Amino acid sequence: MNVPEPLKSSNREEERLLADLDADRLPQHIAVIMDGNGRWAKKRHLPRVAGHRAGVQSARSIIETCARLHISALTLYAFSMENWRRPKAEIDFLMRLLREYLRKELPVLHRNNIRLLVIGRTDQLPEAVRNDVERAMEQTAANTGMKLAIALNYGGRAELVDAFNRILDQVRDHGNAQTCVDEEMISQNLYTAGLPDPDLLIRTSGEMRVSNFLLWQIAYAEIYVTETLWPDFTRVQLYMALQDYQKRERRYGGLKESRQRITA
Repeated sequence: MNVPEPLKSSNREEERLLADLDADRLPQHIAVIMDGNGRWAKKRHLPRVAGHRAGVQSARSIIETCARLHISALTLYAFSMENWRRPKAEIDFLMRLLREYLRKELPVLHRNNIRLLVIGRTDQLPEAVRNDVERAMEQTAANTGMKLAIALNYGGRAELVDAFNRILDQVRDHGNAQTCVDEEMISQNLYTAGLPDPDLLIRTSGEMRVSNFLLWQIAYAEIYVTETLWPDFTRVQLYMALQDYQKRERRYGGLKESRQRITA
């Protein structure tokens, strides 16, 4: 079994931020809306595709870093169902970039003991992309470390629709129209079944919306928004997000016992 190497850095700021993290209070599951590739390229008078390629470099760094921090799961929002509205040339480039990533990064995934999952309506992806995705998932299926979920052709509402339809199929198959749907049943039929709900949702580029991402799963996630564009999101920014997360008090709608007050 491959085990992720310990984190090392020659960057003093990284070392300081990393040293300040409490290893016992890291999130189990981090979800990321990787936003800002196009704006990053525009600021540099480059084509949008240059921003997407730079974004892949950030993704590589964050994936490896999370694996070495022993984060249980990382979900990256790579391509939404709405993204098909973009120019065909940009979509074609994104699909080629994805296939290139899957081929080149497979040794990195193995070295870090990462298991790849792809969530979304993957049956609607181009056949060549779908084949590469399925091959990469099969080849990493035995890895026991961090689960890396890539959201492709993904939409949160579509995920819920698909989950409810699967539940209806199960009810019909068992011939029981009286089945009571509960939260556990819905969770078990989501694309993310088997993964813990995200503890931390990170959004880059400063936009204040969740963009139809993991609508069910982020019910109690802590949300961290940064103005940093995704290609500029480095380990320093990740450590800052984790520090911010560790300063928060997660109450899930309740109060800690010490803060409760009983009134007559």
